[in-house]
Amino acid sequence: MLATLILATLLMQQDPAAAGLKALEGEKYAEAAALLEKAIAADPKDLSSQFNLALAHTFLNQDAPAIAAYRRVLALQPGLYEASLNLGMVLLRAKQPAEAVAPLQDAAKAKPKEARPRVYLADALQASGAEPAAVEAAYREALTLDDKSAASQLGLGRALAKQAKWPEAITAYQSAVALDPQFKDTAGELAAQLEAAGRKADAIALYQTLDSPAARERVAMLQLDAGELAAAITSLEAAVKASPTVANRLALASAYLRNKEPEKSQPLLEAALGQEPNNLELRMTYGRLQRDLRKFDAAAQQFYFVTKQEPKNVQAWRELSAMLISLKQDENALACFARLKELGDDAPAHDFFRAVILDRNHQFQPALDAYRRFLSRSEGKFPDEEFKSRQRARILEKELSKR
Repeated sequence: MLATLILATLLMQQDPAAAGLKALEGEKYAEAAALLEKAIAADPKDLSSQFNLALAHTFLNQDAPAIAAYRRVLALQPGLYEASLNLGMVLLRAKQPAEAVAPLQDAAKAKPKEARPRVYLADALQASGAEPAAVEAAYREALTLDDKSAASQLGLGRALAKQAKWPEAITAYQSAVALDPQFKDTAGELAAQLEAAGRKADAIALYQTLDSPAARERVAMLQLDAGELAAAITSLEAAVKASPTVANRLALASAYLRNKEPEKSQPLLEAALGQEPNNLELRMTYGRLQRDLRKFDAAAQQFYFVTKQEPKNVQAWRELSAMLISLKQDENALACFARLKELGDDAPAHDFFRAVILDRNHQFQPALDAYRRFLSRSEGKFPDEEFKSRQRARILEKELSKR
């Protein structure tokens, strides 16, 4: 018995190809690679050792040497199915999809009734940026051989989406999810594409299949865009309940404001500001809420905060100027208009408000000049203000002519 074992060991030492195969079968891949390298050094045309070496490198996730070994196998025996298939798979894993196409085509030709090479070939075509029509055809061919492949249905859906074949794409994505629920989240991928293509109803339907705050938020935003305020509020209320993030609270608060429910907005905005006190979008929204509640001083504080953080924020300066006028802080309001002019925002309405402020402070000539400038620029867009300006301008002209 001992003599037999010694003899077998000696034979293995003399035959690294056999030893390498045994190590490979025992999943000792690094040892197998070393032994098989010795075998190939002794006989570079040893097809089995070349293939087994390629396998060892594949299992070790050593893509570059695996690719080189498979190519040597195919140089020795062109069209060998296993080598062509494995080479294509490793090239895909190594993110070289264009290089994977040819060997996978060879594998598909070698075994035309096997689904596996067809699936990988379609994947390679898609990843390499081939024409979507060609990718679609490849996935359809793979599905004729295995219609239960969720991955192929997903690939087909992506190819169809690139061609704007939306109804077919939706069906393919839905088939992928039905075959394998782990693909459920891919509905969001297609929904985003439908949204970008303007197919908002289809996008909403897909987003609604996803149980995530982000998807609920997108549904709500689309519903808001469509003017479906009640539906949007319902969606956002669910999103806030599941995930009370600043973004969700702000979106719901904004929806309440649009629905003329400011009392519901206030606690949401205050909670959000507690989370992110330096969030300027939040500050602006909260300021507008205070403005609508006619709490002008509180509103002005919010807008002023934003102007300090973003001195070039035109909208914040506009909002602040309106609050200062309401609070009759005339000097500060005029300073706001001066700042807006520096920022390139010299709207006709600003002339009207300047005129009103100067007028009530008895600066009659500058007020008259401001009224005239407003009238010369308003172009009939502000009929009420234009009427008031003409009336005051006539009165001021008479007053000034007496002096």
